[in-house]
Amino acid sequence: MQHDLPANHPPIVSPEAWREARAAMLIKEKAHVRARDALAAERRRMPWMAIEKDYRFEGPDGPVSLLDLFAGRRQLIVYRAFFEPGVFGWPDHACRGCSMVADQVSNLTHLHQRDTTLVYASRAPQPDIARLKARMGWGQIPWYTITDAFDADFGVDEWHGHNVFIRDGDAIFRTYFIDNRGDEAMGTLWSYLDLTPLGRQEIWEDSPEGYPQDRPYKWWNWHDNYVAEPAVDATWAEISDAGEAAFRDPAAPPKA
Repeated sequence: MQHDLPANHPPIVSPEAWREARAAMLIKEKAHVRARDALAAERRRMPWMAIEKDYRFEGPDGPVSLLDLFAGRRQLIVYRAFFEPGVFGWPDHACRGCSMVADQVSNLTHLHQRDTTLVYASRAPQPDIARLKARMGWGQIPWYTITDAFDADFGVDEWHGHNVFIRDGDAIFRTYFIDNRGDEAMGTLWSYLDLTPLGRQEIWEDSPEGYPQDRPYKWWNWHDNYVAEPAVDATWAEISDAGEAAFRDPAAPPKA
Protein backbone atom coordinates (compact mmCIF):
# COMPACT_ATOMS: atom_id res chain seq x y z
CA MET A 1 0.00 0.00 0.00
CA GLN A 2 1.43 3.34 -1.05
CA HIS A 3 0.91 6.49 1.01
CA ASP A 4 1.82 9.91 -0.31
CA LEU A 5 3.38 12.47 1.98
CA PRO A 6 1.23 15.44 2.99
CA ALA A 7 1.72 18.31 0.58
CA ASN A 8 2.65 20.71 3.41
CA HIS A 9 5.35 18.54 5.04
CA PRO A 10 8.39 20.28 6.63
CA PRO A 11 11.31 21.28 4.37
CA ILE A 12 13.99 18.78 3.40
CA VAL A 13 17.37 20.10 4.57
CA SER A 14 21.05 19.16 4.72
CA PRO A 15 22.49 17.10 7.62
CA GLU A 16 24.06 20.27 9.03
CA ALA A 17 20.79 22.18 8.97
CA TRP A 18 18.98 19.20 10.50
CA ARG A 19 21.48 19.04 13.38
CA GLU A 20 21.02 22.76 14.01
CA ALA A 21 17.24 22.34 14.11
CA ARG A 22 17.57 19.39 16.44
CA ALA A 23 19.89 21.34 18.78
CA ALA A 24 17.33 24.15 18.97
CA MET A 25 14.56 21.66 19.74
CA LEU A 26 16.73 19.96 22.37
CA ILE A 27 16.79 23.16 24.42
CA LYS A 28 13.00 23.03 24.66
CA GLU A 29 12.99 19.29 25.34
CA LYS A 30 15.42 19.70 28.24
CA ALA A 31 13.19 22.42 29.67
CA HIS A 32 10.26 20.05 29.36
CA VAL A 33 12.15 17.30 31.23
CA ARG A 34 13.10 19.72 34.02
CA ALA A 35 9.48 20.87 34.29
CA ARG A 36 8.31 17.24 34.46
CA ASP A 37 10.80 16.51 37.24
CA ALA A 38 9.67 19.62 39.14
CA LEU A 39 6.05 18.54 38.82
CA ALA A 40 6.90 15.09 40.19
CA ALA A 41 8.74 16.73 43.10
CA GLU A 42 5.65 18.81 43.86
CA ARG A 43 3.50 15.68 43.61
CA ARG A 44 5.67 14.02 46.28
CA ARG A 45 4.75 16.86 48.63
CA MET A 46 0.99 16.65 48.16
CA PRO A 47 -1.05 15.93 51.31
CA TRP A 48 -2.23 12.39 51.96
CA MET A 49 -5.79 11.24 52.59
CA ALA A 50 -6.38 8.55 55.21
CA ILE A 51 -8.44 5.56 54.05
CA GLU A 52 -11.12 4.82 56.63
CA LYS A 53 -13.19 2.14 54.86
CA ASP A 54 -12.30 -1.54 54.67
CA TYR A 55 -12.47 -2.03 50.90
CA ARG A 56 -12.82 -5.62 49.74
CA PHE A 57 -11.95 -7.31 46.47
CA GLU A 58 -12.10 -10.80 45.05
CA GLY A 59 -8.84 -12.34 43.90
CA PRO A 60 -7.86 -15.63 42.28
CA ASP A 61 -7.66 -17.23 45.73
CA GLY A 62 -10.70 -15.58 47.31
CA PRO A 63 -11.57 -12.35 49.18
CA VAL A 64 -8.80 -9.81 49.82
CA SER A 65 -8.57 -6.35 51.33
CA LEU A 66 -7.04 -3.16 49.97
CA LEU A 67 -4.11 -3.79 52.30
CA ASP A 68 -3.63 -7.24 50.77
CA LEU A 69 -3.27 -5.64 47.33
CA PHE A 70 0.04 -4.09 48.45
CA ALA A 71 1.51 -7.64 48.51
CA GLY A 72 3.73 -6.58 51.41
CA ARG A 73 5.21 -3.59 49.60
CA ARG A 74 5.06 0.03 50.72
CA GLN A 75 3.34 1.62 47.71
CA LEU A 76 0.37 0.55 45.60
CA ILE A 77 -1.01 1.72 42.25
CA VAL A 78 -4.52 0.56 41.34
CA TYR A 79 -5.72 0.93 37.76
CA ARG A 80 -9.46 0.67 37.22
CA ALA A 81 -9.96 -1.23 33.96
CA PHE A 82 -13.43 -1.53 32.44
CA PHE A 83 -14.20 -5.20 31.92
CA GLU A 84 -17.74 -6.13 32.89
CA PRO A 85 -21.22 -6.59 31.40
CA GLY A 86 -22.23 -3.53 29.40
CA VAL A 87 -18.68 -2.64 28.37
CA PHE A 88 -17.96 -2.67 24.63
CA GLY A 89 -16.34 -6.00 23.81
CA TRP A 90 -17.81 -7.97 26.72
CA PRO A 91 -17.34 -10.86 27.34
CA ASP A 92 -14.47 -11.47 24.90
CA HIS A 93 -12.60 -8.23 25.50
CA ALA A 94 -12.17 -5.42 27.98
CA CYS A 95 -12.65 -1.79 26.96
CA ARG A 96 -10.40 -1.00 23.99
CA GLY A 97 -8.78 1.94 25.74
CA CYS A 98 -8.14 0.02 28.96
CA SER A 99 -6.79 -2.87 26.91
CA MET A 100 -4.29 -0.59 25.17
CA VAL A 101 -3.15 0.61 28.59
CA ALA A 102 -2.68 -3.00 29.71
CA ASP A 103 -0.68 -3.74 26.55
CA GLN A 104 1.76 -0.99 27.53
CA VAL A 105 2.63 -2.34 30.99
CA SER A 106 6.35 -3.06 31.19
CA ASN A 107 7.96 -5.82 33.24
CA LEU A 108 6.72 -5.31 36.80
CA THR A 109 9.81 -6.86 38.42
CA HIS A 110 11.63 -3.52 38.26
CA LEU A 111 8.70 -1.71 39.88
CA HIS A 112 8.73 -4.22 42.70
CA GLN A 113 12.38 -3.35 43.37
CA ARG A 114 11.15 0.11 44.29
CA ASP A 115 8.77 -1.38 46.88
CA THR A 116 5.78 -0.66 44.63
CA THR A 117 2.93 -2.89 43.46
CA LEU A 118 0.71 -2.33 40.42
CA VAL A 119 -2.68 -4.05 40.23
CA TYR A 120 -5.72 -3.82 37.97
CA ALA A 121 -9.31 -3.87 39.24
CA SER A 122 -12.57 -4.47 37.36
CA ARG A 123 -16.10 -5.61 38.16
CA ALA A 124 -15.87 -8.77 36.06
CA PRO A 125 -15.85 -12.07 37.99
CA GLN A 126 -12.50 -13.75 38.48
CA PRO A 127 -13.09 -16.58 35.95
CA ASP A 128 -13.68 -13.97 33.23
CA ILE A 129 -10.60 -12.00 34.30
CA ALA A 130 -8.45 -15.15 34.21
CA ARG A 131 -9.74 -15.98 30.73
CA LEU A 132 -9.07 -12.44 29.49
CA LYS A 133 -5.54 -12.35 30.91
CA ALA A 134 -4.69 -15.66 29.27
CA ARG A 135 -6.10 -14.58 25.92
CA MET A 136 -4.36 -11.18 25.87
CA GLY A 137 -1.02 -12.16 27.42
CA TRP A 138 -1.46 -10.09 30.58
CA GLY A 139 -0.43 -12.82 32.98
CA GLN A 140 2.01 -10.65 34.95
CA ILE A 141 -0.67 -8.14 36.02
CA PRO A 142 -2.46 -8.93 39.31
CA TRP A 143 -6.15 -8.32 38.53
CA TYR A 144 -8.91 -8.14 41.14
CA THR A 145 -12.69 -7.92 41.17
CA ILE A 146 -14.26 -4.82 42.74
CA THR A 147 -17.02 -5.89 45.16
CA ASP A 148 -18.02 -2.63 46.88
CA ALA A 149 -17.93 1.15 46.37
CA PHE A 150 -14.19 1.40 45.72
CA ASP A 151 -14.69 2.60 42.14
CA ALA A 152 -17.27 5.24 43.09
CA ASP A 153 -15.27 6.46 46.10
CA PHE A 154 -12.08 6.88 44.10
CA GLY A 155 -13.42 8.53 40.95
CA VAL A 156 -13.24 5.54 38.62
CA ASP A 157 -16.85 4.38 38.45
CA GLU A 158 -17.45 6.04 35.08
CA TRP A 159 -13.92 6.40 33.70
CA HIS A 160 -10.57 4.67 33.97
CA GLY A 161 -7.80 5.99 36.19
CA HIS A 162 -4.80 5.21 38.41
CA ASN A 163 -5.10 5.68 42.18
CA VAL A 164 -1.89 5.73 44.22
CA PHE A 165 -1.59 4.63 47.85
CA ILE A 166 1.10 4.28 50.51
CA ARG A 167 0.91 2.39 53.76
CA ASP A 168 2.39 2.74 57.22
CA GLY A 169 1.92 -0.70 58.69
CA ASP A 170 -1.81 -1.33 58.32
CA ALA A 171 -2.67 2.35 57.86
CA ILE A 172 -3.35 3.27 54.20
CA PHE A 173 -3.26 6.71 52.59
CA ARG A 174 -4.31 7.92 49.16
CA THR A 175 -1.56 10.11 47.72
CA TYR A 176 -2.43 10.77 44.07
CA PHE A 177 -4.88 10.13 41.24
CA ILE A 178 -4.54 10.45 37.48
CA ASP A 179 -7.04 9.73 34.70
CA ASN A 180 -8.20 10.84 31.28
CA ARG A 181 -5.24 11.73 29.04
CA GLY A 182 -2.88 11.25 31.96
CA ASP A 183 -3.43 7.52 31.56
CA GLU A 184 -2.09 7.57 28.00
CA ALA A 185 1.54 7.78 29.11
CA MET A 186 1.33 5.05 31.74
CA GLY A 187 3.07 1.71 31.32
CA THR A 188 6.78 2.32 31.86
CA LEU A 189 8.60 1.89 35.15
CA TRP A 190 9.36 5.61 35.29
CA SER A 191 5.81 6.76 34.54
CA TYR A 192 4.55 4.71 37.49
CA LEU A 193 7.28 5.76 39.92
CA ASP A 194 6.82 9.44 39.08
CA LEU A 195 3.23 9.14 40.37
CA THR A 196 4.24 7.69 43.71
CA PRO A 197 4.95 9.60 46.93
CA LEU A 198 8.50 8.19 47.09
CA GLY A 199 9.27 8.79 43.41
CA ARG A 200 12.13 7.00 41.65
CA GLN A 201 14.10 7.01 44.93
CA GLU A 202 17.30 8.26 43.30
CA ILE A 203 19.62 10.91 44.73
CA TRP A 204 19.13 13.45 41.93
CA GLU A 205 15.44 13.85 42.78
CA ASP A 206 14.09 16.76 44.80
CA SER A 207 12.36 14.87 47.62
CA PRO A 208 11.67 15.70 51.26
CA GLU A 209 14.51 15.00 53.68
CA GLY A 210 14.66 11.41 54.87
CA TYR A 211 13.07 9.85 51.80
CA PRO A 212 14.77 6.66 50.55
CA GLN A 213 17.24 7.48 47.78
CA ASP A 214 20.27 5.85 46.19
CA ARG A 215 22.42 6.38 43.13
CA PRO A 216 20.84 6.12 39.69
CA TYR A 217 21.76 3.26 37.36
CA LYS A 218 23.38 1.23 40.14
CA TRP A 219 20.25 -0.60 41.27
CA TRP A 220 19.22 -1.38 37.69
CA ASN A 221 19.37 -5.08 36.89
CA TRP A 222 18.13 -7.79 34.56
CA HIS A 223 14.56 -8.59 35.52
CA ASP A 224 15.46 -12.23 36.25
CA ASN A 225 18.52 -11.40 38.37
CA TYR A 226 17.33 -9.30 41.33
CA VAL A 227 16.98 -12.29 43.65
CA ALA A 228 20.28 -13.87 42.63
CA GLU A 229 22.10 -10.53 42.90
CA PRO A 230 20.41 -8.38 45.55
CA ALA A 231 23.43 -6.10 46.05
CA VAL A 232 24.90 -3.69 43.52
CA ASP A 233 27.40 -5.42 41.24
CA ALA A 234 30.80 -3.71 41.53
CA THR A 235 31.64 -4.16 37.84
CA TRP A 236 28.29 -2.73 36.77
CA ALA A 237 28.78 0.24 39.13
CA GLU A 238 32.16 0.97 37.50
CA ILE A 239 30.75 0.69 33.98
CA SER A 240 27.74 2.89 34.75
CA ASP A 241 29.98 5.47 36.46
CA ALA A 242 32.10 5.69 33.32
CA GLY A 243 29.04 5.94 31.10
CA GLU A 244 27.49 8.65 33.24
CA ALA A 245 30.75 10.62 33.28
CA ALA A 246 30.88 10.56 29.49
CA PHE A 247 27.22 11.51 29.32
CA ARG A 248 27.82 14.53 31.57
CA ASP A 249 30.96 15.64 29.74
CA PRO A 250 30.28 19.22 28.61
CA ALA A 251 32.57 18.69 25.62
CA ALA A 252 30.48 15.76 24.40
CA PRO A 253 27.69 16.21 21.83
CA PRO A 254 24.35 17.20 23.42
CA LYS A 255 22.01 14.35 24.41
CA ALA A 256 18.34 14.33 25.28
